[in-house]
Amino acid sequence: MTLDFKRVVTGTTDGGRSYILSDGPPETTMVQPGRALTFYELWETGGPLASNLGTNDAVAGPVRHHPPVGGTRFRIVELLPETDGSSEAVDGDFESLQADGIQVQGAEDPTMHRNETVDYNIILSGEVVAVTEEGETLLKAGDVLIQRGTAHTWHNRSGRPCVFASVMVSAEPLAVFASKGDTHHE
Repeated sequence: MTLDFKRVVTGTTDGGRSYILSDGPPETTMVQPGRALTFYELWETGGPLASNLGTNDAVAGPVRHHPPVGGTRFRIVELLPETDGSSEAVDGDFESLQADGIQVQGAEDPTMHRNETVDYNIILSGEVVAVTEEGETLLKAGDVLIQRGTAHTWHNRSGRPCVFASVMVSAEPLAVFASKGDTHHE
């Protein structure tokens, strides 16, 4: 882990009193060498209503790309400069996320992918270029991107790491893709 931050999670005792359940670095991470990024899993909810019961770590286990159907996923993403990536490892990156079919077939950029989510991405430090099929925009610290199930990818052309928070909310597939049988939900 190259980022130094902690994740604090609260809990409730059987008697109804609040307490600190965990306080330390996130335990569930995944490095994606092809895309030169690291996921730091923070929390996940199932749907339609999240549960605050129990003491299990909601992100213990394998890192998955999408949240559960009807749920959310919250993570910190560290995106290294694209010169640190390995194009030979990109397909393996997507396979390791158990996210079959999210890569956009025939795209010029093999990292182009589509999610069945609404994503709230907040740039915390550095900068990144958000790329869609018909354009791109530079995002800097403090900027927010609302990603709405469209094909996209990220490029860090700055030479320095970019860190952003991402909250992924499960969403209905866009009809234009669902009608083609091009769904990607887990």
